[in-house]
Amino acid sequence: MTRDEASGAGCDPADLPRHPRAYPESLPVTGAWQPGDEVGGRLFLDVAPGRPFALEGGGVLDQVTMAYETWGELAPGADNAILVCHALTGDSHAFGRSGNGHATPGWWNGVIGPGCAIDPERHFIVCVNVLGGCQGSTGPSSIEPGTGRPYGSRFPTVTARDMVRCQAAVADHLGVDRWLGVVGGSMGGMQVLEWGVMFPRRVRSLAPLCTAVAASAQQIAWSAVGRTALALDPRFRGGDYYDAGPGDGPAAGLAIARSVAQITYRSNEVFTERFDRELVNPRAVYGPWDRFQVESYLDYHGAKLVRRFDANSYLVLNRSMDLHDIARNRGSLESAVARFSSVPVLTLSIVSDTLYPTVQQTTMRDIVRAGGGRCDHHVIKSPDGHDGFLLATREVGSHLAGFLREVEGNG
Repeated sequence: MTRDEASGAGCDPADLPRHPRAYPESLPVTGAWQPGDEVGGRLFLDVAPGRPFALEGGGVLDQVTMAYETWGELAPGADNAILVCHALTGDSHAFGRSGNGHATPGWWNGVIGPGCAIDPERHFIVCVNVLGGCQGSTGPSSIEPGTGRPYGSRFPTVTARDMVRCQAAVADHLGVDRWLGVVGGSMGGMQVLEWGVMFPRRVRSLAPLCTAVAASAQQIAWSAVGRTALALDPRFRGGDYYDAGPGDGPAAGLAIARSVAQITYRSNEVFTERFDRELVNPRAVYGPWDRFQVESYLDYHGAKLVRRFDANSYLVLNRSMDLHDIARNRGSLESAVARFSSVPVLTLSIVSDTLYPTVQQTTMRDIVRAGGGRCDHHVIKSPDGHDGFLLATREVGSHLAGFLREVEGNG
């Protein structure tokens, strides 16, 4: 049996098994943005054109393009710029409405906006779709130079450090020598920490929210289960599925991976209050695939992600989170943190977050303070689990606003 036959590429789609969830057959093979789609607010930058981009893990990309969005105006002294870093399934559309090339509203509306903590009337705000993403930046769904085909399974491993180097190129292009603040939660917070270690002189403040200095064993375990579920979808075809038709892509695998993650993002309190043991159809209970309301919720969010994301990007970015460790090849955690000991840090915890529990942020605080640095730490009493950094916008914004105003006031 050939590799293509083993992966399902040589099979009639009708012969491949269907997951009993029966996700809509109209779901796209990939939700990635492609050239020719509506651009929306995206801007694009070719990073180091004409030169290969070497990655931390040893891979090389012959061409790298970054998609990014900006809001507000850069001040004459270029001292009001804030970089917002997105999480796993985010993108450059951190603020604004849906439509015109953007499948969803800005993922941090309420934290970003007029009169908000990050205010386009005061700040020059930048958000970059990360390397390996699927909303305009170079990733697995991008066309590989020299082949004319999407990278697919050939796309190399990337890390948060690779992402930050690309963001630094965007900063150079925009004329930002030093960020007023670099802000982000979860995977975004990992990028924030790497900015501090890699470019401490280019940041006036750091706000790594609901994140950790290194991925924990439990976080890696949850990620591994989700990635495995995705890769086992026969329509994943080893990562080379882009030539398939609608409904014949790895929708079930990506949706299940999303469901696994969604369970870890929310709290038992939220699931119980919202769904308890309610059934979708109270008369259908004994069939093996009759659904509880909570199952319907997970299926809905799984299908929603399939429409706007790419399965290979999910694997690449999820793996980058597992690899996150600011001490790697830097001697020790203390020596890594010491590089940004003169930069004020703000970190937040969500009291109900079991995926990135408060102890991870207090550990960060204690290490920064032990090295002579400043780290403010606040705990937000939200029932929304890890997603609280996205949903508790009033509380998150309040802490960020005070922190950023103090940094601005200190010049």
